[in-house]
Amino acid sequence: MLRSMYSGISGMKNFQTKLDVIGNNIANVSTPGFKKGRVTFQEMMSQTTSAAQGSTETRGGKNASQVGLGSQQGTIDNIHTPGFRQTTNNPLDLSIQGDGYFVVESNDEVFYTRAGNFYLDDEGYIVNADGYYLLDTTTDVVNGNLEESRIHISEDQSFNILPNGTVEIIASGEDGEEQDPQVIAIATFSNPSGLEKEGGNLYRATGSSGEAVIVAPQSADSSAQIISNSLEMSNVDLAEEFTEMISAQRGFQANTRIITTSDEILQELVNLKR
Repeated sequence: MLRSMYSGISGMKNFQTKLDVIGNNIANVSTPGFKKGRVTFQEMMSQTTSAAQGSTETRGGKNASQVGLGSQQGTIDNIHTPGFRQTTNNPLDLSIQGDGYFVVESNDEVFYTRAGNFYLDDEGYIVNADGYYLLDTTTDVVNGNLEESRIHISEDQSFNILPNGTVEIIASGEDGEEQDPQVIAIATFSNPSGLEKEGGNLYRATGSSGEAVIVAPQSADSSAQIISNSLEMSNVDLAEEFTEMISAQRGFQANTRIITTSDEILQELVNLKR
């Protein structure tokens, strides 16, 4: 059987995967905090028909002769470049300018997100769309104590979120007594691309990403700041995605042509004896 046929099959599979990733990117073009994916390929093993030989006293060196056996999927990367910031005039819509992720928790499980569309639940806790609690800088990811790190605002209190992450809370009434402020936590990673997507705009730390480092915005450990009344949107560029989609489509078509041509050659071989 012709090796080119199997090379064409491998190319078709890879370009199909690329189209799947592009489709997911386009589907999430308006998803807050979404980070686009990217597929890379690498060549598969090669069959050596003639090994390389070094030079001798009577003859010069000779390069190896190898026939490639197709391509394979290399990586599917998450590109963590910032998305554009959209003004919403909602004080609980937050975006991070700079590196880092919001820290949220549910059932003692910690997740990370760039989607800053938060709300107040019926008990006054700041939560995301799925009810995960937003945590402050007292968060201890390793040893727990997560319940005490949830940011809480009572019904009789007004608040203001500053660029350094401080949630300024002022009690209502004549005295206007200020309460102890909480500071929204920012998590940073040595390798953000190693984070694992969990759905719902959430990420989970992995061995590749490294452990989360909890810092305060605009501190000595972080230059990031939190912008209230705004949301970070998807970093998907439709023009780029459409260009990649056309490239993947033509690549898929070219590989189908390899299979068609190989089939025609096999048909000629079968028809040699009639």
